[in-house]
Amino acid sequence: MSADISTPTSIAALDARAREIFRQIVETYLQTGEPVGSRTLSKQGANLSPASIRNVMADLSAAGLLDAPHISAGRIPTQQGLRLFVDSFLEVGNLSESERRDIESRIAGTGRSIDDALSEASEMLSGLAGGASIVATPHRDSPLKHIELVAVAAGQALVVMVSEDGDIENRIISTPLGLPATALLEATNFLNARVRGRTLGQAAESVLEELKRDRAALDDAAARLIEGGIAEWSGEDPERGPSLIVRGRANLLTDPQATADLDRVRRLFDDLENKKELIQILDLAKDAQAVRIFIGSENPLFSLSGSSLIIAPYMNAERKVTGALGVIGPTRLNYARIIPVVDYTARVVGRLLDERNRRGGDGR
Repeated sequence: MSADISTPTSIAALDARAREIFRQIVETYLQTGEPVGSRTLSKQGANLSPASIRNVMADLSAAGLLDAPHISAGRIPTQQGLRLFVDSFLEVGNLSESERRDIESRIAGTGRSIDDALSEASEMLSGLAGGASIVATPHRDSPLKHIELVAVAAGQALVVMVSEDGDIENRIISTPLGLPATALLEATNFLNARVRGRTLGQAAESVLEELKRDRAALDDAAARLIEGGIAEWSGEDPERGPSLIVRGRANLLTDPQATADLDRVRRLFDDLENKKELIQILDLAKDAQAVRIFIGSENPLFSLSGSSLIIAPYMNAERKVTGALGVIGPTRLNYARIIPVVDYTARVVGRLLDERNRRGGDGR
């Protein structure tokens, strides 16, 4: 008797036999990456004849949950099937205490800078997940200890910002041609007197307001330099997005299906190189409180490569999203293993950033 599958996106639409066969097919596919046939399921103890299993598989295929890559091959889950499996069947376990300690020690090692910690998080995720990892980093907006503007070429200056937690950020900015060195020095002194112990973002409004009230107190060239640059330096420029760390592209080639589907891998590589578009992953995580999973075309950024994205936001103490991290790979990712790793890594990164900001704000 065929299974009655009228609403394939609902688990309630599958009878007990169809649910069990569907679950076994997807779990076997995620383990092997190969199409699953009726004889394989029968040998695994499905308690049904291959002919009965084929009938159920045909119904699942007609419902859009399974597909046959070749006429005589077994079945693999479709994108719709994987979504149903992840939502209804997937059992996500907890990390062991030793796994948690390992993640914490690798990311939050003694004396590690924020940049090093984020880079290590990306490296670790790509290694554990066997896919490519992405970390979208927040604008650096830590309390400052010192700021300096130095001419480096005609029309260019280097902004050096040293935060109280020891991080150093350098940015090249454009300056008016012919800007005198005294203007850079005056702007440096003016800013250091007003931003020490505060972030540029916090100080920006009061600095600009002071320039409006008493512009004569500062050379006109220095004033224009500060007015034109402080929004960009403080991360308030809407054209500047967060920076991005991508690791583990080579892992994508270890997928058993990669050699048979190199066009898909090439398209994914192209997507990973397009960092301006890739930064949109931060928007995908903004409304989430935990891990989000995008399978195939559910994420328009990777729809052509047919890949899956597992992503989690990391937040500050006020629960504001400051960045995101995750893993990209083939749709047959080990979801049960990767989801808790991504989730806990995001928590550790968020906690580390908060600890560094508190130490900086306390002047330690």
